[in-house]
Amino acid sequence: MNDSKTILIVDDDDVLRLRLEKAFNNRGLTVYTACDFDGAIELVRTKRPDMAVLDLKMPGRGGMELLKEIKDLSPSTQVIMLTGYGSITNAVEAVKLGALNYVTKPADADQVLSAFGTTAVDQEPPEFPPPSLASAEWEHIQRVLADCGGNISEAARRLDIPRRTLQRKLKKNAP
Repeated sequence: MNDSKTILIVDDDDVLRLRLEKAFNNRGLTVYTACDFDGAIELVRTKRPDMAVLDLKMPGRGGMELLKEIKDLSPSTQVIMLTGYGSITNAVEAVKLGALNYVTKPADADQVLSAFGTTAVDQEPPEFPPPSLASAEWEHIQRVLADCGGNISEAARRLDIPRRTLQRKLKKNAP
């Protein structure tokens, strides 16, 4: 019997999915991949992976619905949500539904594995402390604002928060 940990990667972005698959294979994990809800559910039913990395926004049924279904089918599967434009509201909802953690894109395999904790594979602890939640939120807001060319209304829309809330967050000093 193979003692290798198993991980399911579900993302509609082919490049990211293949990159993560290769990286996790190189770290000794058995990797299953799917690009949509239906493919992921079939793999969960047949393989019962130890871990799963789910994209929040996919065509058709999204990551939150998939998270609920995975937790019903395989409660022992640890799930990390992965998204390009996360919000605190989505992160809280995902954790309430059973996600272990929430990681924003772009993320590499080491970031994803550290979100699961170091029990997934043997690895050295990071040489630098991870950013606080406030720091990560601030950096994400700044990145989205830069992507929008400084347009606060557009950044608020992409972050899925009210414009006034974004303005208040921007008035505070960086953590």
